[in-house]
Amino acid sequence: MTKNAKIVDKLNKLIQLDYDAIEAYDAAVEKLQNPSYKEQVAKFGEDHIRHAEVLSALVDGYGGAAATGPDLKRLLTKGKVVIADLVGGDQAILTAMLANEEVTNKTYEAVLSDLGEAEAQTREIVATNLADERRHRAWMQQQVDREKAAA
Repeated sequence: MTKNAKIVDKLNKLIQLDYDAIEAYDAAVEKLQNPSYKEQVAKFGEDHIRHAEVLSALVDGYGGAAATGPDLKRLLTKGKVVIADLVGGDQAILTAMLANEEVTNKTYEAVLSDLGEAEAQTREIVATNLADERRHRAWMQQQVDREKAAA
């Protein structure tokens, strides 16, 4: 496998992850009751759309074909949100989204640490996306903690 093909493979893994997240965020926005949660979660979903678009442009630049949708993990990420809604409302949905963000953060961290052969611009974009993911995770954790304290 060529250097560019390896980079494309890693970036496509992130694109699929972002598409997974988009579906989960859409499901969460639909199910959440708290309007401020809905608003913030929708904004995070927009981040994932932007991530997929920017990463797709990078893949094109490396001569690859960008992923156009989620992988099979979407059944897990979106499914967590749907099940959480059935079981416990906003707190359970946010807890499911926090679990999804843990996976997203770990995946972005792993890909970033393995992109040493990529162009600096590619590493910078992945690092910027990771910063967004960390912000998402921190917000989810804060809201889960707040919901637990109020319960």
